[in-house]
Amino acid sequence: MLRSKASRWAAAPYLVWMVLFIVVPLGIVVWYALTNSDGQVTLANLTSIGRYASVFGRSLLLAAEATIICLVLAFPVGYFLSRLRANKQHIMLMLVMLPMWMNFLLRTYAWMTLLEKNGLINKLLSLFGIGPFNMINTSGAVVLGMVYNYLPYMILPLYTAMTKIDNSVVEAAQDLGANVFQILGRVLIPLSKPGIATGITMVFVPAVSTFIISRMLGGGANLLIGDLIELQFLGNSYNLNLGSAMSLVLMVIVLLCMSFTSSFDEEEMEGVM
Repeated sequence: MLRSKASRWAAAPYLVWMVLFIVVPLGIVVWYALTNSDGQVTLANLTSIGRYASVFGRSLLLAAEATIICLVLAFPVGYFLSRLRANKQHIMLMLVMLPMWMNFLLRTYAWMTLLEKNGLINKLLSLFGIGPFNMINTSGAVVLGMVYNYLPYMILPLYTAMTKIDNSVVEAAQDLGANVFQILGRVLIPLSKPGIATGITMVFVPAVSTFIISRMLGGGANLLIGDLIELQFLGNSYNLNLGSAMSLVLMVIVLLCMSFTSSFDEEEMEGVM
């Protein structure tokens, strides 16, 4: 009994922190989303979001594209890392994390200088008589920026999940006559489901809510949800109520994504039990 009381007191600072920095801010967002500028309760803010359905759709589409590309690229990398010796794994993981030691804005700005019309890529292609191509201020540039910045978030959980796959399982599948695609579809992917689910969440959530990448690499023609919310709080419109309603809808989208991906972990745990 005394131990139970002590544990409750030990948890008190965390509870205070959660209330001050999670519950209270969420409550403020909900309040502004459900009220107008006069403080009257209304659903007009939520119903007016339908006008921006194209922006929400574009954000979901580009975030999904970036997540799929990250998954395709990270899966073989994660498998390769998991099969290295322990000392080499540490070195390779450091190389994977190395770009993240640089400031996020600097990394994105570097891609601006690479993709612009007089950038390094077009100059290199001009040596072969190709181009110049219009790569900056396109949706492709936005997806590229997302993939570059969030790829490590997909590699790390996949690597962690694949280190738990014993080599004997893969060898047994090979002995039974399974080809590469059968091993991938029936052995590696099912056993990597927890890592896949975690990676999808860690990439999709920041990708769908980003605004720096779309602003720097996409230009004004590729407005995303994050840009739209920022405009409501910092732009000329300055509409806290509409911005809060957009944030609330985005929060629901993120929660739905997390609940969908968490179902993979639950299925995997049921299979183990």
